[in-house]
Amino acid sequence: MCGIFGLVAPADTIISREETGALLKKLYLFSESRGKESAGIHIYLPAGNKAWTLKSAHPASKFIASQEYNKLIGEVWDELDKNRGALAIIAHSRLVTNGSADDDRNNQPVAYGDVNVVHNGIIVNANELWKKNPDLQRSAEVDTEIVAAYMEKACNSKKHPVTATQDFFEEIKGSASIAWLHDNSGFMVLATNTGDLFYSVDRSRKLLTFASERYILAQAVSTEEINWIKPQTGLYITLDNLDMQPFGKAQENLPLPVYGNLTTKQNMVFSAKNPPVIIQKNADENLIRYNAKNLAGLKRCTRCILPETFPFIRFDGQGVCNYCHGYKTKYKNIDPETAKREFIASLQKYRTDGENPDAIVPFSGGRDSCYGLHIIKKEFGLTPITFTYDWGMVTDLARRNIARVCGELGVQNILVSADIKKKRENIRKNVSAWLKKPDLGMVPLFMAGDKHFFTVVNELKAQTGIKLDLWCANPLENTDFKSGFCGIEPDFDKHRLDYLSISRKIKLIGHFAGQFIKNPAYLNSSLLDSLSAFTSYYLSPRTDFYFIFNHMLWNEDEVDKTLLETYNWETSPDSPSTWRIGDGTAPFYNYIYVTTCGFSEFDTFRSNQIREGMITREYAMEKILKENAPRTMSLKWYLETIGLDFNSTIRRINTLDVMGLHN
Repeated sequence: MCGIFGLVAPADTIISREETGALLKKLYLFSESRGKESAGIHIYLPAGNKAWTLKSAHPASKFIASQEYNKLIGEVWDELDKNRGALAIIAHSRLVTNGSADDDRNNQPVAYGDVNVVHNGIIVNANELWKKNPDLQRSAEVDTEIVAAYMEKACNSKKHPVTATQDFFEEIKGSASIAWLHDNSGFMVLATNTGDLFYSVDRSRKLLTFASERYILAQAVSTEEINWIKPQTGLYITLDNLDMQPFGKAQENLPLPVYGNLTTKQNMVFSAKNPPVIIQKNADENLIRYNAKNLAGLKRCTRCILPETFPFIRFDGQGVCNYCHGYKTKYKNIDPETAKREFIASLQKYRTDGENPDAIVPFSGGRDSCYGLHIIKKEFGLTPITFTYDWGMVTDLARRNIARVCGELGVQNILVSADIKKKRENIRKNVSAWLKKPDLGMVPLFMAGDKHFFTVVNELKAQTGIKLDLWCANPLENTDFKSGFCGIEPDFDKHRLDYLSISRKIKLIGHFAGQFIKNPAYLNSSLLDSLSAFTSYYLSPRTDFYFIFNHMLWNEDEVDKTLLETYNWETSPDSPSTWRIGDGTAPFYNYIYVTTCGFSEFDTFRSNQIREGMITREYAMEKILKENAPRTMSLKWYLETIGLDFNSTIRRINTLDVMGLHN
């Protein structure tokens, strides 16, 4: 989930102080896209037995511009001028997953004894590993600390670093790409279970450089030779002579390194942020309103379960709605196995040699993207890489599930991190504006910040040279009611889940423009980002891309069974469903829809399942009355995260229950 990078220069390297500084700057700036919440560096000089660590709760660009960073680099080179020897650097640009960046112990590089580690990914069983090793003392929340502690213990037990690394990867669950070194010895280890590590060797200057992503490394180094450390493999590097020993899962016979005595080790932190103000401690959960009996009593379609409050709904003499009459079946008239087989065959032109990636998969950590990746890897036989666009509303649960599935499948995950602080501020401003003059058509504005993923996928296709992108949203998720609240009639003939005709786009723009005039609070600093999101979602070119479940059967029972049994997939404690639990915005906007109109996305989803003959109407009603229940814990997290008071916000939404649905 983060950007890790670094370099190794042996004693006879010819790289200069200026060249090293320029190289590190490029690596930091390009890696910042993977996380902007903290940055750090660890430098080790084995000849002088000296080491330095500096880290900060600031983005990489600010970190490398700091006086502290530049002073550190100067000190290192002054030492090298006096005592020429090898140079080893590991560095990090962090997206916070667990452990607040405001506590320096959670920021990377992370040390335990003489071991220093940078880590990209999430180790989802870190707590279990700490319990399994009671002799190790935990001091931080971040999962990376268990890596350092495990390796320190192994080194003290005279276990070879390669063996220690292999053993560690056998024990972890989740994803991990790591670089680690021991400050009293002369080696560095790079290893990954997902393939999120690349390295380059400049033979003329005697320099090894590594990074989390091929594109990042290609922008930083001049050589065209970039090597991939494939899933479940690693590289053992001897610092003095740049000798490299690749390794896999099997035990390796390598000489045990000699551990010396470190004379100087400096650990520095600068300008740590103040802890965030938590405003939800006094949240009154009793304010949450939900009346399942009243919702069940709404007039609903006699075939599906859409209620009378649904935009543009009409019922015929038998009580069947126009959405049922207009529905175009997705699965009823096809043979699922034949359709899947034909679709897989159509992808043949995109296949590579079976080792190099041949497909990009947008990956949210939700159930459809996780199951879709399973299918793409296991049944399609493709070699995918995934990308996650983190705009601040990807939940920790989703991140853990990303780690679980990518780690188990050995699939790279390229994380593109927005300026999360700014994105969350944009959400706060737009929700605050909406609360002044609520309009249901404007609710999607809260989610505008995530719509840049179409721009991101096109950028990644250009960077990687991969032509194919496969999307895993299923067609049963169609939520036309969101545009319906903008006065846009349903399009029963649309050929794609995300399609909107030109005339409907114009009408959508008109509705938003009208609301901006009525409510000037929307004219805030988020406006440019929202316009950019609209452009990305509706105007970005889309070539060689497919929604895979438009071409094969999507079956909820099979999806859930596969995820829960094969990947130990994590569900949310405040939802009976596996859907939408990785999206931090969904509990909030669904509370608005249920409070005001008595339905949510679950009603449309279950109605589509009924139309496909997958479930009965009775089963659907039973499910939605549970699934529409407010997710109080997630609501509190959402409002706390964007900086709005829980009590006043929920009270305001409750006033919109003009139909008395929740009395």
